[in-house]
Amino acid sequence: MHIMPTKTTKADILIERRSFLDRCLKWAGAALSLSLLYPLLRFLGHKIPPRPRYKTIAAPLPLSGYHAEREFILFNDPQKPFAVSRTCTHLGCRVSYLEDKRIIECPCHQSRFTRRGKVLHGPAKRRLPALAVEVRKNSDGTIKDYVVTL
Repeated sequence: MHIMPTKTTKADILIERRSFLDRCLKWAGAALSLSLLYPLLRFLGHKIPPRPRYKTIAAPLPLSGYHAEREFILFNDPQKPFAVSRTCTHLGCRVSYLEDKRIIECPCHQSRFTRRGKVLHGPAKRRLPALAVEVRKNSDGTIKDYVVTL
Protein backbone atom coordinates (compact mmCIF):
# COMPACT_ATOMS: atom_id res chain seq x y z
CA MET A 1 0.00 0.00 0.00
CA HIS A 2 1.35 3.32 -1.03
CA ILE A 3 0.40 6.47 0.88
CA MET A 4 0.25 9.63 -1.12
CA PRO A 5 1.76 12.73 0.47
CA THR A 6 -0.73 15.43 1.25
CA LYS A 7 -0.47 18.55 -0.75
CA THR A 8 0.00 21.79 1.19
CA THR A 9 -2.24 24.53 0.09
CA LYS A 10 -1.89 28.28 0.24
CA ALA A 11 -4.39 28.36 3.11
CA ASP A 12 -2.24 25.93 5.15
CA ILE A 13 0.87 28.04 4.56
CA LEU A 14 -0.95 31.20 5.65
CA ILE A 15 -2.19 29.49 8.83
CA GLU A 16 1.34 28.31 9.70
CA ARG A 17 2.79 31.75 9.01
CA ARG A 18 0.05 33.40 11.08
CA SER A 19 0.59 31.08 14.07
CA PHE A 20 4.37 31.62 13.85
CA LEU A 21 3.93 35.40 13.82
CA ASP A 22 1.43 35.13 16.68
CA ARG A 23 3.95 33.19 18.82
CA CYS A 24 6.73 35.66 18.00
CA LEU A 25 4.48 38.57 18.96
CA LYS A 26 3.58 36.92 22.29
CA TRP A 27 7.26 36.28 23.14
CA ALA A 28 8.19 39.85 22.22
CA GLY A 29 5.35 41.16 24.42
CA ALA A 30 6.51 39.02 27.34
CA ALA A 31 10.12 40.22 26.92
CA LEU A 32 8.98 43.85 26.74
CA SER A 33 6.81 43.44 29.86
CA LEU A 34 9.70 41.94 31.82
CA SER A 35 12.09 44.67 30.70
CA LEU A 36 9.62 47.33 31.87
CA LEU A 37 8.81 45.58 35.16
CA TYR A 38 12.44 44.94 36.16
CA PRO A 39 13.22 48.55 37.19
CA LEU A 40 9.96 48.75 39.12
CA LEU A 41 10.61 45.50 40.99
CA ARG A 42 14.17 46.61 41.70
CA PHE A 43 12.90 49.92 43.08
CA LEU A 44 10.40 48.18 45.36
CA GLY A 45 13.22 46.11 46.89
CA HIS A 46 15.38 49.18 47.57
CA LYS A 47 15.94 50.02 51.22
CA ILE A 48 17.00 53.45 52.37
CA PRO A 49 19.84 53.20 54.89
CA PRO A 50 19.03 54.65 58.30
CA ARG A 51 20.36 58.08 59.20
CA PRO A 52 23.38 57.97 61.50
CA ARG A 53 22.75 58.61 65.17
CA TYR A 54 25.18 60.42 67.43
CA LYS A 55 25.76 59.73 71.11
CA THR A 56 27.68 62.30 73.16
CA ILE A 57 29.74 61.15 76.15
CA ALA A 58 31.01 63.85 78.51
CA ALA A 59 34.71 63.91 79.30
CA PRO A 60 36.61 62.75 81.23
CA LEU A 61 36.10 59.00 80.91
CA PRO A 62 36.31 56.95 84.13
CA LEU A 63 39.76 56.00 85.45
CA SER A 64 39.18 52.48 84.14
CA GLY A 65 39.67 53.92 80.63
CA TYR A 66 36.39 52.76 79.16
CA HIS A 67 32.74 53.72 79.11
CA ALA A 68 30.01 51.14 78.31
CA GLU A 69 26.67 52.12 76.83
CA ARG A 70 23.82 49.91 75.65
CA GLU A 71 25.03 49.91 72.03
CA PHE A 72 28.80 50.39 72.28
CA ILE A 73 31.91 50.42 74.45
CA LEU A 74 34.13 53.52 74.25
CA PHE A 75 37.83 53.08 75.08
CA ASN A 76 40.22 55.90 75.87
CA ASP A 77 43.44 55.03 74.02
CA PRO A 78 46.49 57.32 74.39
CA GLN A 79 46.74 57.75 70.59
CA LYS A 80 43.05 58.07 69.80
CA PRO A 81 39.82 56.97 71.52
CA PHE A 82 37.86 54.23 69.77
CA ALA A 83 34.52 52.46 70.14
CA VAL A 84 33.20 49.01 69.22
CA SER A 85 29.66 47.72 68.95
CA ARG A 86 28.24 45.66 71.82
CA THR A 87 26.32 43.36 69.46
CA CYS A 88 28.03 39.99 69.07
CA THR A 89 28.53 39.01 65.44
CA HIS A 90 27.59 35.39 66.20
CA LEU A 91 23.93 35.62 67.24
CA GLY A 92 23.47 39.22 68.35
CA CYS A 93 23.86 38.95 72.13
CA ARG A 94 25.15 41.98 74.04
CA VAL A 95 28.86 41.59 74.83
CA SER A 96 30.57 42.82 78.00
CA TYR A 97 34.05 44.13 78.69
CA LEU A 98 35.97 42.10 81.27
CA GLU A 99 38.30 44.69 82.76
CA ASP A 100 40.49 42.21 84.68
CA LYS A 101 41.20 40.12 81.54
CA ARG A 102 41.15 43.13 79.17
CA ILE A 103 38.87 41.28 76.71
CA ILE A 104 35.32 41.58 75.44
CA GLU A 105 33.22 38.46 75.98
CA CYS A 106 29.80 37.31 74.84
CA PRO A 107 27.85 35.84 77.78
CA CYS A 108 25.72 33.60 75.52
CA HIS A 109 28.32 31.47 73.74
CA GLN A 110 31.62 32.77 75.15
CA SER A 111 32.98 34.35 71.97
CA ARG A 112 35.95 36.50 72.95
CA PHE A 113 37.26 39.63 71.31
CA THR A 114 40.15 42.04 71.78
CA ARG A 115 39.41 45.61 72.81
CA ARG A 116 39.58 46.55 69.11
CA GLY A 117 36.93 43.91 68.29
CA LYS A 118 39.16 41.22 66.72
CA VAL A 119 37.96 37.63 67.32
CA LEU A 120 40.12 35.72 69.82
CA HIS A 121 37.87 32.71 70.34
CA GLY A 122 34.74 31.57 68.45
CA PRO A 123 32.00 30.65 67.66
CA ALA A 124 31.89 34.22 66.25
CA LYS A 125 33.69 34.45 62.90
CA ARG A 126 33.54 38.21 62.28
CA ARG A 127 35.02 41.00 64.35
CA LEU A 128 32.92 43.51 66.25
CA PRO A 129 32.09 46.57 64.13
CA ALA A 130 34.21 49.63 64.89
CA LEU A 131 32.34 52.90 65.38
CA ALA A 132 33.60 56.38 64.52
CA VAL A 133 34.57 58.59 67.46
CA GLU A 134 35.01 62.36 67.28
CA VAL A 135 36.82 64.19 70.08
CA ARG A 136 35.54 67.71 70.74
CA LYS A 137 37.78 70.09 72.65
CA ASN A 138 37.28 73.31 74.57
CA SER A 139 38.95 76.54 73.51
CA ASP A 140 41.82 75.84 75.95
CA GLY A 141 42.51 72.44 74.29
CA THR A 142 41.08 70.16 76.96
CA ILE A 143 38.73 67.41 75.87
CA LYS A 144 35.10 68.50 76.22
CA ASP A 145 33.32 65.33 75.08
CA TYR A 146 33.34 62.34 72.74
CA VAL A 147 30.79 61.86 69.95
CA VAL A 148 30.20 58.27 68.83
CA THR A 149 28.51 57.72 65.47
CA LEU A 150 26.07 54.79 65.49
